[in-house]
Amino acid sequence: MSEFLTWLFATLFVLVVIAWYLTYTAARLDRLHVRLSGTLAALDARLVRRAEAALELANSGLLDGATALILAGAASESLESPAEHGEARETAETELSEALELALTEPVVAHVRDSGPLGQEQLAKLASACTRVQLARRFHNDAVTDARRVRRKWTIRVFRLAGHTPMPHTIEFDDQMPATLGV
Repeated sequence: MSEFLTWLFATLFVLVVIAWYLTYTAARLDRLHVRLSGTLAALDARLVRRAEAALELANSGLLDGATALILAGAASESLESPAEHGEARETAETELSEALELALTEPVVAHVRDSGPLGQEQLAKLASACTRVQLARRFHNDAVTDARRVRRKWTIRVFRLAGHTPMPHTIEFDDQMPATLGV
């Protein structure tokens, strides 16, 4: 009888350890998904701020008409792009980055800086917004990489600890800040 109890307690102990491990792993995965939501929200906010800063510069009267039109069009397209991240949103953000690179040439930036404190403030806002977009996208993609690494583990897949949550994807678009904005 005592041998039976020993095996019973050993089996129960192993089951409790397995249950604890699965619970711990599920909680970790949940924290990663919460982190993903946070980084995605931060990236969205930074993208909106970058588009607003570009639109403010375009509407400030400091740029010539053609440059302002290019910049305002791309910024408006970015602001009107779908809220969920997909190909359309990534294309709009890439086009805004390209418009910034095209519009903010060395002579244009020099003219805006020389126009006074308003121009310097507008360029500083835009440079800050561009830098923050780069950082937010990097943080989000790091969080996606971490979540994907955890979700590839066999325990997550076998016990379906991720539930019906779709596999996260990195966000890829050109977020390069124009070299002329560099400090």
